[in-house]
Amino acid sequence: MEPVLGGNAVWLAVAAFILLCIYLGVRIVPQSQKYVVERFGRLHAVLGPGINFVWPFLDKVAHKISILERQLPNASQDAITSDNVLVKVETSVFYRITEPEKTVYRIKDVDAAIATTVAGIVRSEIGKIELDMVQSNRAQLIERVREQVSAMVDDWGVEVTRAEILDVNLDDATRAAMLQQLNAERARRAQVTEAEGRKRAVELAADADLYAAEQQAKAKRITADAEAYATGVIAEAIKESGIEAAQYQVALKQVEALAAVAAGDGKQTILLPAQAMEAFGDAFKMLKGRA
Repeated sequence: MEPVLGGNAVWLAVAAFILLCIYLGVRIVPQSQKYVVERFGRLHAVLGPGINFVWPFLDKVAHKISILERQLPNASQDAITSDNVLVKVETSVFYRITEPEKTVYRIKDVDAAIATTVAGIVRSEIGKIELDMVQSNRAQLIERVREQVSAMVDDWGVEVTRAEILDVNLDDATRAAMLQQLNAERARRAQVTEAEGRKRAVELAADADLYAAEQQAKAKRITADAEAYATGVIAEAIKESGIEAAQYQVALKQVEALAAVAAGDGKQTILLPAQAMEAFGDAFKMLKGRA
């Protein structure tokens, strides 16, 4: 009985050893992680998500690294613009680990390293531009910061997905000075607008006077052309009909003058010489003859 029990114990020990080897040799890695495997204290492999096999007792999972995107705590640092204005900048950084072997063996505290790098780059970039540019070109500033941070943390196996400048705050003295400057600028723009309005009004009035003068000149020119044409017609009639045509025109003018006198309100007193009455009579006779 003892040899039988001893043989069973050996087989049980072998089976337990095989199960232990399977347990130690199979590694199931979650989707959100990567495992860093060491062999005799040296980097051997990086296991991706799924089922992986390692050598039992030789390989050891030294680090389990999450590859999910992470957010650093919002940080606030002082910076001085190129026009010597002190600002307090609040930043936020998102990153994820893409190469765990670099993150594990090249940097001890990756969060602190990224935060320090972002603070230095933000101070450097803001120091190159004026305060107005910081406020108006924040998108371009953020893009430059993100590019530089990405380039500097590449050796750590880290990818910076977002780097944001959340806010740029000023001290009370600077804010009051900027408010005074803004009010002065608004007053200047109002004065310029008013002056331009007066200038435009003067220009429009001058244009209107010029237009009226041009129209009057055109009217006089048209009247002169009409009179010249009428004179030419009369001259041609005199040339063809002789003195009768001239007498006819004189009689016509006399009748028109008499009509103008008759158009009065009836209260005026008009004295006419006898020769004028005879001339009017001759004019009426000639007009009657013409008719």
